[in-house]
Amino acid sequence: MDTIDDQVIGCLLKDARATYAEIGGTVGLSAPAVKRRVDRLLASGAIRGFTALIDPGVLGWTTEAYVELYCTGTVSPQELRRSLEAVPEVIGACTVSGSADALVHMLATDIGHLERAIERVRDHPHVDHTQSVIVLSRLLDRPRS
Repeated sequence: MDTIDDQVIGCLLKDARATYAEIGGTVGLSAPAVKRRVDRLLASGAIRGFTALIDPGVLGWTTEAYVELYCTGTVSPQELRRSLEAVPEVIGACTVSGSADALVHMLATDIGHLERAIERVRDHPHVDHTQSVIVLSRLLDRPRS
């Protein structure tokens, strides 16, 4: 990667829908040259994909929780990930240090919806139990760039 790649990535972080010509105008390259760089960045894994950022509140997903998973036996992070990917209410998950094995970030429309989603998370054969905290209000939410 070079400084132009960094600039291309910066443009995509600001607006992933920017055209190659728009990006090229910013970084001083032709549209085909930008496309080649983006293709190379995708192939190398530097860019993993493109996504839409949604406002969960506008969609009615206003109930937010963090759920600690406590597992029995040995379960790989990849196995947990596969299981959690099947639950659309899971918007983030990570393995953690401490007594819990994983921390799962969830969104739902209401408490009943959240409860049903947590039950689906608990369906994993290695999940022994969970402990949940409901978000009352967001104090700080910085975008990642």
